[in-house]
Amino acid sequence: MSEQVTLADVARWAGVSLATASRALHGSPGRTVGSELRARVQAAAAELNYSPNANARAIVRGTTATVGLVVNDIADPAAAAIASGVMAAANERDLIVTIGSTLSDPLTEIRHVEALRRQRARAIILAGSRSSDPGYADSLADELVGYSVGGGHVAVIGQHLLPVNTIVIDNAGSAQRLARALVSLGYRRFAVLSGPESLITSEDRLNGFRLGLSDAGLELPEENIIEAQFSRDGGYVAMTELLDREIEVEAVFAVNDVMAVGATAALRDQGYRVPADMAVAGFDDISTLRDVRPALTTVRLPLVAMGRRALELALDGRRVSAAEGSDDSEDTGRDVAVLVEVTGEVVLRDSTPARPVADTAG
Repeated sequence: MSEQVTLADVARWAGVSLATASRALHGSPGRTVGSELRARVQAAAAELNYSPNANARAIVRGTTATVGLVVNDIADPAAAAIASGVMAAANERDLIVTIGSTLSDPLTEIRHVEALRRQRARAIILAGSRSSDPGYADSLADELVGYSVGGGHVAVIGQHLLPVNTIVIDNAGSAQRLARALVSLGYRRFAVLSGPESLITSEDRLNGFRLGLSDAGLELPEENIIEAQFSRDGGYVAMTELLDREIEVEAVFAVNDVMAVGATAALRDQGYRVPADMAVAGFDDISTLRDVRPALTTVRLPLVAMGRRALELALDGRRVSAAEGSDDSEDTGRDVAVLVEVTGEVVLRDSTPARPVADTAG
């Protein structure tokens, strides 16, 4: 085995949940693990030569009035909207919110969580795309499980890839519906401005959009997909590259609104008109779009409400265990996170008007 054996490795080896593995090895107030199950986890830990770090062993001994919110980029208006929802809910509970930005670096995210554990934050909320980088997933899960087993509260906004309560965004399905809507308006030739491949949100939206085109018998050529940073400047750079490729495109889907804003600026700077020369669509429906002309077609997410719900889910949401509902409080090895699914709403605006029938012939 690798020297960097994690608690997640032990849990998989023993066939139990992360939380159960943590309880079996480190204990937990108010929950017990059966002797047979504990022996199985301890045997797995010994066989794998597992050695937990001090942070992962730490039990929260009393918490502060602080909620830690970790986002990809606080400069992104979508993250700011989520933060405003978290803050509003926290204010009602006399809690203070601190915000950390990872700039989409998984290692930085882990460091933020470690710091919040040391500070004994009341709750930790992770908002933003999960990374597909497997090198950090287990370490992050270890930190979160150790924190929650010790009495901390956790919620995630994004994908359900961590063993905690999660607001799951239907990125793929929502992008699929957007593609269908654009096809219904008469568009046939598309390009996508995507974020880094390591960002699962970007990949989900790209794949969903591709599936929506496939539903209509259309393909999305690989050369029509431009990868760039998940930001306004990334959208500007990606659109510039698309124009340099001289590909025939009628409509561009940027996987978030800030990329769409950057793409629109690049078109304007190079003498193109939106939507007369090219239609543009985004995803999120950030508040900034109220000042963008032409008004941007997008997928609306209830960002502020998601932030509020995340704090409620962290502090009030209950995890369902296999023992729940019985008189036996022993941990049987299975924990099920509470999931809340959010579906985006396609909002058609001036940036993607219906195309005349004559333009779509052939």
